[in-house]
Amino acid sequence: MRVLAVDVGGTHIKILASGEETRRRFPSGPQMTPQQMVEDVRKAAADWKYDLVSIGYPGAVVDGRILTEPHNLGRGWVGFNFESAFGCPVKLLNDAAMQALGSYKGGRMLFLGFGTGLGSAMIIDGMLQPMELAHLPYRKGTYEDYVGLRGLEKYGKKQWVKYVFDVTERLTAALEPDDVVLGGGNAKKLKKLPPKCRAGNNANAFLGGFRLWHDTITAPLHAPLQTDIGAAGQPAGKPDKGKKKKKK
Repeated sequence: MRVLAVDVGGTHIKILASGEETRRRFPSGPQMTPQQMVEDVRKAAADWKYDLVSIGYPGAVVDGRILTEPHNLGRGWVGFNFESAFGCPVKLLNDAAMQALGSYKGGRMLFLGFGTGLGSAMIIDGMLQPMELAHLPYRKGTYEDYVGLRGLEKYGKKQWVKYVFDVTERLTAALEPDDVVLGGGNAKKLKKLPPKCRAGNNANAFLGGFRLWHDTITAPLHAPLQTDIGAAGQPAGKPDKGKKKKKK
């Protein structure tokens, strides 16, 4: 069975099917509804074969159900029937949790995703727990206000990096992980990483999406991870090059 992994972000939506080498992407934004997302995904993946779909969603997901509307996309995500829209089985997971799932190597791992917002998840001895730390109070706003895209644009890169180090240190002290992975599109702006952290790879979101179906996982939350998709943390897919077709 082939899986189509969909990584939904506030600025772009990226896709990759198992067995393919090059991921594809297209813009999202505040007007992106779930119906439009499905239509755009199906169009972008028209020449790919897949039987199952995994969706990494930028918001709270519990037991495969979206609980809240996204902060950086359009409305209508809560209660939307993705299986009917795609015409095949679909599993939903918080986007940070999906990338964390693809980055996991064992032990207690904290994942922080610095992108449009701040994604977060923990995996403790194989137990996955998506988290919503982004909107907790920090300084005169929330964590996301300072280390998300808004913070980067408002304060500039130099000050943003300081906030990233501070937030990472605070969350590490509170949650006591033995492995900290920093991912998301803006993590690459860090020339140096905070102590005891390693860089994630955005492509691991696709590996996480594949693992949702191919591992012994039976639910997005509280499930053991016993991967059979190569080595843990192995990136899935080459960088996207628009919608160019593979060379024959």
